[in-house]
Amino acid sequence: MLSSLVLAATLAAAPTPRSASAAQTVVHVPKLDAMAGLSSFLERAGTHAALLRPAAWRAELHPFLVIDPTKPETLSAVGLDPAGPATVSLREDGRVSCMRVKDAKTFQAKAAEAIAAAGGDEVKPTTSKGVTTVSVERSAGGVMGYALKGQEMCSFGATDAGGPALLKESVRLVGKAPAADARLGRVTGVAYLATGGTVVGLDGTGNSLKVDGTALKLPLPPFQAKGTSPYGAMQPAGMLFSRVAVAPAGVQQAVGSLRATIQAVCPQCPKEQVQAVADSVAQHLTGNMLVNMDNVQVRGSLRAPEARFFAVRQALAAEVTDAAAVKSALAPLSGFPGAKALEDGWALAVKGGSVFVRQKGKQLVVGNDEAVTQATLAALPAAGAKQERAVDFSLDPKKLARGLGQVGLSDVLADEQLAALFAVSTELGPLLERSERITGWMDSAPGGAHRFSLTWTLPESK
Repeated sequence: MLSSLVLAATLAAAPTPRSASAAQTVVHVPKLDAMAGLSSFLERAGTHAALLRPAAWRAELHPFLVIDPTKPETLSAVGLDPAGPATVSLREDGRVSCMRVKDAKTFQAKAAEAIAAAGGDEVKPTTSKGVTTVSVERSAGGVMGYALKGQEMCSFGATDAGGPALLKESVRLVGKAPAADARLGRVTGVAYLATGGTVVGLDGTGNSLKVDGTALKLPLPPFQAKGTSPYGAMQPAGMLFSRVAVAPAGVQQAVGSLRATIQAVCPQCPKEQVQAVADSVAQHLTGNMLVNMDNVQVRGSLRAPEARFFAVRQALAAEVTDAAAVKSALAPLSGFPGAKALEDGWALAVKGGSVFVRQKGKQLVVGNDEAVTQATLAALPAAGAKQERAVDFSLDPKKLARGLGQVGLSDVLADEQLAALFAVSTELGPLLERSERITGWMDSAPGGAHRFSLTWTLPESK
């Protein structure tokens, strides 16, 4: 009974987009006139990252009309309601844009002008069962048109083959009230984006962007907030600082990921023994972990596993339940090739550098840089403190920009993943250099999903 009431309340609060079936991506704005803050951030951020400029994506809001949601007069001029909703659905065969009409005659007149200007044939509206439709072939190929019923309008732009299907879809969408979308109801924002298994809500001010989202199938273990963390009192530092509380069911996955990375840079290390040490240590972890990525120093081609591993100078700390048991579990490291005993652990000489495995009481620290590992050990507090979310993180955008900028051209040409990093650096690097901080949190969500929130902060405008 209670779960039914919760579901009903969620659906009642969820946005109601007129989204087309089979849409690969849906963008929904419940009220166009509520986007002022978000648009303000994008305008400012867009001075350093062209992709974020509203002018770069305004043309995507409608298949043939030129509108600007930040300027209500541009919507009124074409008969649309500046305070109404907007939903854009992207499909393989085209896109559908649904909005509310304030003046039907003005809209139809402006639509006819825009279609003609876009190379369309003569516009001949037809009306059936209260729905007025237009479907026009363009001289350059493709089909465009709209369906209009009362104040509801859905316009489309389609491939040659997709014209009939999108016309039919537009008629369906204006023919009935849209249903609440529970996916969008799980996040907050003034604009929503749903693509694949990811849904995000966006909001903003002149100097900050807020992203609230859920995602399926992320390559991450399940998380579980524990209320307190042994790292809760530590102050964020470095390029990326993150406190993590892994759920018991995810500890093995988290350790396995680190084990695989170390094995890749130490192929001479006996695989069975590496696995045995990792499994033994995992049995004594609480799930509380700390990720401390200090900075990026690329040495050599990033196509090599060892170059990627040592490019980010970092250390990982993990709380253990039994310090003596973990010390015993690590003892086999003495027989690994290149192993050197330290006062509080081991240093493993591997291709490209050294891996440090050190222990301080109930804290196990693994790092790929001696200075970062020692600094992390030294900063570990004597007592824990409150941690509200399962994961929280703080990112220094300037250090990230400098790190992304170290991806070499030869690597870009030979590796798709590195090419993607280079593209991010090119597009967002100047904005990251001028940003103050990026902070956020993450939790697990039902169905194997993850919930996340991110705040991107720019300096206060002068």
